[in-house]
Amino acid sequence: MQYYTRMTNCIPRDRYPSAELVETESGTQEKSLRFLYGTTIGRAILKPLVSPIVSKTCGRFLDSGLSKKLIPFFIKKCNLDMTFVNREVGEFKSYNDFFTRELVANARPVDHTNDHLISPCDSKLLVYEIHDDLCVQIKNTTYTMHELLRDPRLAEKYKGGSMFIFRLSVDDYHRYCYIDSGKKTHNRRIPGVFHTVHPVAGDLYPIYKQNTREYCMMRTDHFGDVIMMEVGALNVGRIVNYKQKGRFSRGEEKGRFEFGGSTIVLFFEKDRVVPDPDIMLHSSLEIETKVSMGEKIGVGGVGNV
Repeated sequence: MQYYTRMTNCIPRDRYPSAELVETESGTQEKSLRFLYGTTIGRAILKPLVSPIVSKTCGRFLDSGLSKKLIPFFIKKCNLDMTFVNREVGEFKSYNDFFTRELVANARPVDHTNDHLISPCDSKLLVYEIHDDLCVQIKNTTYTMHELLRDPRLAEKYKGGSMFIFRLSVDDYHRYCYIDSGKKTHNRRIPGVFHTVHPVAGDLYPIYKQNTREYCMMRTDHFGDVIMMEVGALNVGRIVNYKQKGRFSRGEEKGRFEFGGSTIVLFFEKDRVVPDPDIMLHSSLEIETKVSMGEKIGVGGVGNV
């Protein structure tokens, strides 16, 4: 899969020559997921793997000291930069302790300019305009707005607005922050499920899935009412948000993902934000832009004036 890396040290972000930004990401993980979720054989293999019993057993192992042996292999395989990690490799108690590792202070500087929209995480970003026919793919599942939110009123509220999809790979930093200061509602959790059909052979196989999702409404100081949604792998990825209702600050850590790749989705009302030009261009070509937590990715729109 291709994505663009922003050349922040060379040229202003609104003048990026796209041809200079192409990189290639390893497609092994994506190919494996397409096989598991997109073929009859793959889905037959996957169904027992994502059962609650297997998932809990896997989770207990990754939380145990026995899983520490996986850490050096993971670092080497993903070619991880350990420069800003706040502990030595030998200090981690388990694989999941390492996976949710913290970085040293100021490793991800936060842009505090009021009308600058910042990225909540390290990820690859796509932006879409929200309309009635919008269907987006998140973790190899296609969703409409109604399917994502399961709330027709909210889906209608954000029509004409923007959807920012931040895809985290397994090698990304898996903690995320608030994009502005403001006040939030409680977290709404939607469990992940498989939907099954009877193929010609007569056996039940999962034909598509909906991932575990958790979201809240954030009444932000500079971007209006924003929905922030975390999406985890079905029965595997754990979403850990730190607070329910209450105030929050720009750059404050909101939560973390455990076990494997995950996704964050931001929903903005119409005219509230304008993505940076390079992100708009790349998204129009269905090519992701690599972003880091705390960096500017857009500005407040006319709806904030």
